[in-house]
Amino acid sequence: MNRFLFAVAASVLIALPLTAQPPGDVSAWFDKQLPGLVETYRWLHTHPEVSFQEEQTAAFVAQAWRDMGFRVTTGVGGHGVVGLINNGGGPTLMLRCDLDALPVTEQTQLPYASSRTIELPSGATTGVMHACGHDIHMTNLIATSRYLADHRDLWSGTLMVIAQPAEERGAGAKAMLEDGLFERFAKPDFAVALHCSGSKRAGEIGLLSGYALANVDSVDILVKGRGGHGSQPHTAIDPIVQAAHLVIALQSIVSRELRPIDPAVVTVGSIHGGTKHNIIDDDCALQLTVRSYSDEVRSKVLDAIRRKAKAVALSFGAPEPEVRMSEGTPSLRNDADLTARLRKVFQKSIGAENVVQDEPSMGGEDFSRYGRAGVPIVMYWLGTISQSRLDRFEQLGVPPPSLHSSQYYPDVEPSLRTGVMTMTAAALDLLKK
Repeated sequence: MNRFLFAVAASVLIALPLTAQPPGDVSAWFDKQLPGLVETYRWLHTHPEVSFQEEQTAAFVAQAWRDMGFRVTTGVGGHGVVGLINNGGGPTLMLRCDLDALPVTEQTQLPYASSRTIELPSGATTGVMHACGHDIHMTNLIATSRYLADHRDLWSGTLMVIAQPAEERGAGAKAMLEDGLFERFAKPDFAVALHCSGSKRAGEIGLLSGYALANVDSVDILVKGRGGHGSQPHTAIDPIVQAAHLVIALQSIVSRELRPIDPAVVTVGSIHGGTKHNIIDDDCALQLTVRSYSDEVRSKVLDAIRRKAKAVALSFGAPEPEVRMSEGTPSLRNDADLTARLRKVFQKSIGAENVVQDEPSMGGEDFSRYGRAGVPIVMYWLGTISQSRLDRFEQLGVPPPSLHSSQYYPDVEPSLRTGVMTMTAAALDLLKK
């Protein structure tokens, strides 16, 4: 971080009071912290960094945790940050936020909209923004960490906070685990995280036991043919016609090879072949995204894709296609016992009417990897859109901007209030004396 940015970051962090507050209502404590938290949020929002480049963001969060008395280690799995407070005997709780932003040009018209740009590998230039709410995630965890650091008399055990890089690329959790996260520091007894929702009302959260987010796999298929003149197709093997047959064949995997109660998605998101009207090319490239929940279904779908790609080629007398699969994030399964426990905690904290039963999503989140490593996990969804804005979208007959949209932005104060109230309540319950 250069000296100017570090000075700005330091001034923002200093705006958050460092003196301990007397035990009491978290909401009242939050009210006193709110001006500084808004400044923290806006600094993070206006300084976004994409995956694998989160150097300034990581330094900002690390400094915040040092100022609270955490033992901080940086450079874990890239730009990952780990903070620890040992506060007597008891369990270890891990709370997680993510650092990275997206290569999206912001179009929110906010006075503090991001104006950052980067050059893509292609040479094109794009804006960068926190279109997925990670700036809320970081601000929320900074606030929650501060409350717990200031009120150590209310809990006992070890608090482990992590700021994870490269979530948007599905790589950060794996990198931190491979860098010895649970061996070098501690293997937590519980891990909790929240994620912004672009459709839920600010003030409420969504919670779901079991599968909440999906396995995410990317598949690249190169269909091979034999090139020729478009006027003489009998002398060629047309890879584009092959690809058309394959696209249709792939759609029968979910509808005819899986049990109706086993959800999955096979989407052909990209197809490229040919150069000119009257030329039959040698090959055609397809790119797929594949979503599932269970490992059994995941394996079955991927095997079916390979089989159908080969079968279509065989039916055309064509060379065998190239099928490359890159494993993405594993599905996220919320621990049933921990979810049931936290549901009661959240209902007591913000009211039962504000804790809604969520639905499974085919999106992906690499927080799942901590669960796969043997830690009971819960990720819950934080509403970020005020009721008045939701009403306005309904009047206009359009949905609210989704996460990853250039027009998505959270209503900061009610979103942070609910996030801090719920995550603090979860920590105090799981680390109760």
